[in-house]
Amino acid sequence: MGDVKVIVITGGAGQIGYSLIPHFCNGSVLGPNQKVQINLLDIPRAAEALAGVVMEIEDLAYPLVSKVVGTVDADEAFKDADYCVFLGAFPRLKGMERKDLLDKNVGIFKAQGGSLAKGAKPTCKILVVGNPANTNCLTLMANAPAIPKENFSAMTRLDHNRLKAQVAIKAGCGISDVTGTFIWGNHSSTQYPDIFNATAAGKPALDSMDEAWYKETLIPMVQKRGAAVIAARGLSSAASAAKAAADHIKDWAMGTNEAVSMAVLSDGNPYGIPDGLMYSFPCTCADGKWTIVPGLVVSDFSREKMDATAAELQEEKDIAAEILAAGQ
Repeated sequence: MGDVKVIVITGGAGQIGYSLIPHFCNGSVLGPNQKVQINLLDIPRAAEALAGVVMEIEDLAYPLVSKVVGTVDADEAFKDADYCVFLGAFPRLKGMERKDLLDKNVGIFKAQGGSLAKGAKPTCKILVVGNPANTNCLTLMANAPAIPKENFSAMTRLDHNRLKAQVAIKAGCGISDVTGTFIWGNHSSTQYPDIFNATAAGKPALDSMDEAWYKETLIPMVQKRGAAVIAARGLSSAASAAKAAADHIKDWAMGTNEAVSMAVLSDGNPYGIPDGLMYSFPCTCADGKWTIVPGLVVSDFSREKMDATAAELQEEKDIAAEILAAGQ
């Protein structure tokens, strides 16, 4: 493809995809001179809507867009992929147990892993957004063994951005004045939003709030923010989720100025989290590679929260493994 980067977005006809596409097309993710091909994948019943999205991208007339492909064929979508953002996943329906949700998504991500392995470049970087994102990412990774494990990541950047914004609001400062807010663990209600290492306007973030408010109000606010958005507007987060995905890929590809939250493989991590999990850590990025930030303060409170979300991820992993074994 020469200097053209192939960007694959699954669930391409959906809300988040609609908000995400312009970030790649206008150069804000991979740089102002990087040409891109946009491959959009969706399920057959979304084919008509997908065709409409393709028309809109063409009509935007972005100079950096060399080609747009809309398809329901995963093998076609993943061919020569440089970056893949997996937005598509089976949604959690009312009354659905977590095992049922995992059952649906394990099948989807096993199949897509096969297509990814067949067509994507071995250097391809993969971000999973569709929930349960961490375990979907593990399933995808297991079924695309030709791609290095460090090239797979799940998104907790939306949670990270939510936490950072709420600290800025509470401290009465700008977003750029807040550093050191992190998300540990799963993109679920067990995630641990940590501000013990954070500063706001140059002072410890906890100076701007009562510790009880942080533990009893701020943490559950961030954990349940997605549900609050749905309750308020009747639809799930779209613009903020798309911005977070763009932030994640940009920092991974172009490098970070500060540590950010990324769910990455836990093997060999410095915080005592069991190996083999897709777990969110504070990370920095350089030269297209992420590194877990070592040496952060972990209080007894933090340890308990970090271990609880790790336990949930281990349970999800075990359920997914059972489903995969039963399907063989």
